Amino acid sequence: MTLSDGFSRYVRENGLFTHDDRILLTVSGGVDSMVMLTLFVEAGYRVGVAHCNFQLRGTESEEDELLVEQEAAKYGVPFYNRRFETAAEMDRTGESMEMAARRLRYAWFDELCRNEGYTTVAIAHHADDSIETFFINLLRGTGLRGLTGISTQRGQIVRPLMFASRKEILEYAVAHHIPFREDSTNKSTKYLRNKIRLGLIPRIREINPKFTDLMRRNIERLTDAQLFINRCMERVRRDAVTSANGTDTIHIDHIGADFPMGFVIYELLNPTYGFKGDVVDALCLALEQGHVGRRFYSREYTAVTDRGTILITRTTPDDACEVTVAEGASRAYCGNAVLYFERCDIDTIQEFNTPPHVALLDADRLEWPLTLRRWREGDAFIPYGMTGHKKVSDFLVDAKVSLPEKQRQFVLTSGGEIVWLVGRRIDDRYGLTKQTENVLRITKEII
Repeated sequence: MTLSDGFSRYVRENGLFTHDDRILLTVSGGVDSMVMLTLFVEAGYRVGVAHCNFQLRGTESEEDELLVEQEAAKYGVPFYNRRFETAAEMDRTGESMEMAARRLRYAWFDELCRNEGYTTVAIAHHADDSIETFFINLLRGTGLRGLTGISTQRGQIVRPLMFASRKEILEYAVAHHIPFREDSTNKSTKYLRNKIRLGLIPRIREINPKFTDLMRRNIERLTDAQLFINRCMERVRRDAVTSANGTDTIHIDHIGADFPMGFVIYELLNPTYGFKGDVVDALCLALEQGHVGRRFYSREYTAVTDRGTILITRTTPDDACEVTVAEGASRAYCGNAVLYFERCDIDTIQEFNTPPHVALLDADRLEWPLTLRRWREGDAFIPYGMTGHKKVSDFLVDAKVSLPEKQRQFVLTSGGEIVWLVGRRIDDRYGLTKQTENVLRITKEII
């Protein structure tokens, strides 16, 4: 079966779209999206092409944009281009490059659909992308849902190449003389996805040459298992969750005693409210130990343990969010962000001038556990590079921080002293010196 036949069959069997739809194709200039463009045009669909120029690779970004524009013109389809100030956005929000680029492009796709009348957005992810996502989530720690790879369809987003491997797509491009460009960053092992793509998967494929087909079937089985769990959880939710006055209550004694309690609570809290696995683990431990009033946070919700129940409400800027960070913790959540903690030897630190969303602290000066909380009136610290104390309120005013951002501002404290105004400045007393031997690296990522 040819790639074009496989494409038509996959679209039909999954009901992704019809010839009545107007479909926005997201085309980067890489081989996957350029092949996708050709398949759509040859199949006679009504399409437009959207290209994102994130302006992160100099002339490479410009040449990608030019190629996509030329191909769209060759096929006579509408071309939309947006140049993003990605680096400036990363500095403003403290997001990683991947997070900032993802947020920017999806917001623009939504805008294009509203303004230009597109009903569907097609993205050129394929089977190998889904397998890589499986391993990324496996290594970071995930529930079953995280092992189901990349979904074929979610809302108006469709991925019509999920049936094909990277090898099959490349062979089709070569055979049909489809021009494409190779992103030089795809060869960098700086990123986890590339480490998996270039290092881990080739080793596994040496053991089993049919690895891609095997993993594709495994992911399909895991997806089916998750769908079955979803149906079961609908029944559990009807029995165990009540809602009143803006509060959802999970009644633990309404969950079957023979059910795996931690798993059920995770399935109740994660998809609906966004609580991460390690947060749910800590919450379950608090329940087991009979703690009342313990608070746990996702991006938008607060969960409180209360005598055999879990009370869930939307988090407001005034919530007194306070999280204890134990020594050895790998992450902690604060509002709409997650902090990743990594202990390093000073000799491994190559760059001391880090961006604001990364903090390098002298680990031996810290008093554990640390506390992560919203800043309070009267808080003060010694901003790195200064010698005297400064109120946090004055620092935020001088930095021209907006009121909503002020309300979301967190501090990390040690022994009652602020060590990091999160995402902005560390305290000078906890910075690296010539005497530093052990380093705590903390990275803030928006979620």
